[in-house]
Amino acid sequence: MYGLLSVGTIFFAAVFTLRDRIHRAGGLSAVFIAIAAALIINTLAALLTGTEWRFIGASFLAILAGELADTAVYQRLLHRSWWTRVLASNAVSVPLDSVLFNLLTFWGLMSRSEIAQIIFADILAKSLIAALFAVRVFHTSRAAT
Repeated sequence: MYGLLSVGTIFFAAVFTLRDRIHRAGGLSAVFIAIAAALIINTLAALLTGTEWRFIGASFLAILAGELADTAVYQRLLHRSWWTRVLASNAVSVPLDSVLFNLLTFWGLMSRSEIAQIIFADILAKSLIAALFAVRVFHTSRAAT
């Protein structure tokens, strides 16, 4: 059954798309500041809640890799439409984040089948949520102009 999700699925799906909006509003330096802030806040929140180091390390590496990959793809597509940039960058960052986090976190704790279920559900859910956020951000920004 493919239906397990990790806790950060909804939050990080939104973050990927909202960070794409930062590209437009503040440029590349603002994106890197947002990535650093997300890493710091996520790590501090995890430490304050007593999260195991395995989860903290996996989360840190997955966020860093996913965000940097997303940023690299987005930047390479600046000449394309916003939709193309967002969908293409999410198509790279969402699976990368999901695979890295879940393999680093659950390898040796769960069966390969269970990990595969979580990864599958994470990618599907994050992709759908990110697309919904993209629609919302697009319509909000059009209404403001």
